[in-house]
Amino acid sequence: MPDNLTANPLGAAPPTPWPVGYPEGYAVVDVETTGLGRDDRIVSAAVYRLDARGEVQDHWYSPVNPQRDPGPVWIHGLTGTMLADAPLFPEIAAELADRLAGRVLVAHNAVFDWSMLAREFARAGTTAAVQHRLCTIVLTKALGLPLANHKLETLAAHYGVVQRRAHHALDDARVLAESFRPSLHLAAEAELPLPLHPCLPVTEWSDAPAARPGRLYGPGPRSGWRPARRRPPCPYPNPGRLAPGGPLVQGMRVAFTGDTGIDRELLEDRATEAGLHVATSVSRLTSLLVTNDPGGPTTKAVRARQVGTPVIDERAFTELLKAVVPAQGVHG
Repeated sequence: MPDNLTANPLGAAPPTPWPVGYPEGYAVVDVETTGLGRDDRIVSAAVYRLDARGEVQDHWYSPVNPQRDPGPVWIHGLTGTMLADAPLFPEIAAELADRLAGRVLVAHNAVFDWSMLAREFARAGTTAAVQHRLCTIVLTKALGLPLANHKLETLAAHYGVVQRRAHHALDDARVLAESFRPSLHLAAEAELPLPLHPCLPVTEWSDAPAARPGRLYGPGPRSGWRPARRRPPCPYPNPGRLAPGGPLVQGMRVAFTGDTGIDRELLEDRATEAGLHVATSVSRLTSLLVTNDPGGPTTKAVRARQVGTPVIDERAFTELLKAVVPAQGVHG
């Protein structure tokens, strides 16, 4: 990518010819939620549909009754009273799925938005026909934009897009759509492969509340609404890396990254119960990384490639999990 590459002005004509193989359409998404954990719910959702070259086709928004405390009202502004008469997610699932169908889901920190949507679709007994997502944070890094950080407001300011209601799903989706278009044009000019990653539906999940320290929700941002789960220390020594074709052994350090069909925390719980050490990062001591996207851009995937950590997918891991070998010299 040339160092002197600058953004097209908003409204400038897209480059021609257009790269072959780019998606035919995009669904720019933003969701506001009751929190960040597996038991948290969506309180509002918005979608801007764009054509192949990033032009807006239409937009849609709905508040959602989460059937629980709305969480950080000081962020999204939606109180329980405001959401009391809002539709439940199953009541909007079909329309939302229709707006995503056949398009690439675009979001700022797309793994979060998709994971929340995937859980809600699973609870509703349905899914959305969306195959891939594109994270605008990842695209921004690939373009080498000169940003101080990767917040949405910083990206918007770079392109001169004005935010009107930060953390309102519809306005955030609009801001992202208007910021994505010039980024898409820059990528097309440079014939840059778009960083598309698969959207896996959730097939198994649990709504058991995640452990939270202190008060669940309160009047301001100090009330600890982010999930925090502390697992007991693994009682077994690390036996080293997973051998090719070999079994899992108690004490192995396993890390997870990317989408999983089984809720991530369920996988982590099962690994812990089997005597494995669930690691929050990847190092030379990590025994294996579980991911369905080994070539992905996540910090863990990149680090695993750097240090040669063995990588297996979710299906292989769940099969190996059925026959974990006891730690040597620990069991009688």
